[in-house]
Amino acid sequence: MAVSREQWGSRLGVILAVAGSAVGLGNFLRFPGQAAANGGGSFMIPYFCALLCLGIPICWAEWTMGKYAGRHGFHSCPAVFGLLGRHPAWRYLGVLGLLIPIVIYTYYVLIESWCLGYAWCYLTGALDLGDDPARYAERSGAFFNNFVGAEQDGLMLDGRIHVSVVFWLIVFAVNFLVIFRGLSKGIERFCMIAVPLMALCAFLVLIRVLTLGTPDPGRPELNVLNGLGFMWNPKPMDGAETWYGALARPQVWLNAAGQIFFSLSVGFGVIVNYASYLRSRDDVVLSGLTASATNEFFEVCLGGLITIPAAFVFLGVVGAATTGTFDLGFKTLPIVFEYMPGGRLFGFLWFFMLFLAAITSSLSMLQPAIAFLEEALGIGRHASVALLGLLTLLGSLFVVYYSKGLTALGVLDDWVGTVVIVVLATVQVILFSWVFGARRGKQFAEQDSEIKLPRLFVFLIKYVAPAYLLFVLGSWCYADLPRKLAQLGSDRVAFLSICLVLAIVTFLLILVYVGGRRWNVERLGAQLANEPVTRDAKENS
Repeated sequence: MAVSREQWGSRLGVILAVAGSAVGLGNFLRFPGQAAANGGGSFMIPYFCALLCLGIPICWAEWTMGKYAGRHGFHSCPAVFGLLGRHPAWRYLGVLGLLIPIVIYTYYVLIESWCLGYAWCYLTGALDLGDDPARYAERSGAFFNNFVGAEQDGLMLDGRIHVSVVFWLIVFAVNFLVIFRGLSKGIERFCMIAVPLMALCAFLVLIRVLTLGTPDPGRPELNVLNGLGFMWNPKPMDGAETWYGALARPQVWLNAAGQIFFSLSVGFGVIVNYASYLRSRDDVVLSGLTASATNEFFEVCLGGLITIPAAFVFLGVVGAATTGTFDLGFKTLPIVFEYMPGGRLFGFLWFFMLFLAAITSSLSMLQPAIAFLEEALGIGRHASVALLGLLTLLGSLFVVYYSKGLTALGVLDDWVGTVVIVVLATVQVILFSWVFGARRGKQFAEQDSEIKLPRLFVFLIKYVAPAYLLFVLGSWCYADLPRKLAQLGSDRVAFLSICLVLAIVTFLLILVYVGGRRWNVERLGAQLANEPVTRDAKENS
């Protein structure tokens, strides 16, 4: 078997790359929306419980799986699953680790281009809501709908030059230019610049938000301190519900755990791939903890402290709590910046920061599929990048064309970006805990680590994590599956979106079959029966 010789250049590089993959639009848009809608400070209690009991243990498991497989020369989910499961059937389940990042990339890169486009509009003054505050909401909504083509299918591809399409092509090209340069020279170097720059932009916007004071003297209760209290004080600001009443609602706990799940990129197949390029002496326990902590810093300390107080100050409790993710990011915040002194500058910084957060995430979505194409077909990186570029371009064109009401984007995100992620995470947890062995995995993770895994790790990853994941899947099947299936039968675009997913799955399954025959010929079974040969040893032989 041809072993990839790519490695991360430094521990800081891999931490920033993994943190960059996790830090995305969910940190700055989804988290504030979830926190505001679920009681503000009351939401933070189950949020941190889910982080400690669910998110970080699964992250450690994925880091361990990746490093173990990397020592055997494997980097893609089908190969990693086949190695740990010791049965060819696991390879086909590993297809989920390719499907998720590929499909998510097809629409995520489009949202990414919106962020860059909005930053450009703020820089050039093209986004102008007028002089009448009463019409800010109407104008902001109309600008967004026109920018993304939400009024009609095919509007963005009607032969005319649309600004959003230009930015989509630019962003698509930049992603593949970086990924073309490789792991260390491309992704790592880019993240070493982009992640600190993202933090700088966030700090500048945060300082401005925290110095807003009381913008409207006629409503003194709408001030920054009360906005911070809404986020951190368990007692709801409107007094409608006690903090323990909010915690008694199971949906709050489910939403908190779901946000942790989404935020840390658990179940994407990305961490497994990134960790497979670690050197034999690299510490997965400390690196995984550091990457998770970096992600939480961006989410809670930057994303939450910027968005929630700003929305609270200008919109109040109800306005902050009833805003959806897209509405919050692309309709509501432009209104906030219109009210804010220096809003044009800070609007540019905000959306440029969102673009950096999005592109560091989208880069990570491409690497697992490239590693798979190299392993399964035995082709070089440049050919793999070209093949993946063609596949994702066709998928992204589908989302761009069916832009009315953002239906195609929403269906793909609901099924692949939400449900299939939970399915893959469940498969990974069962594979790691019950097939490979949780105690065996813990021992391997601690071999070169500076700190030890907590004693509760085995219990959490073996019992708590799978029980929770299966409960989430069961709840979704009971509450939402009938409605989702009905939509597929009544909505042509929704049906075509699922057909696109099935076509990609079929293509990937064929490649796994081809790759499986290739791996069998190269005596995978014989390799598993002997002492594993590390990548470092192979390079020195």
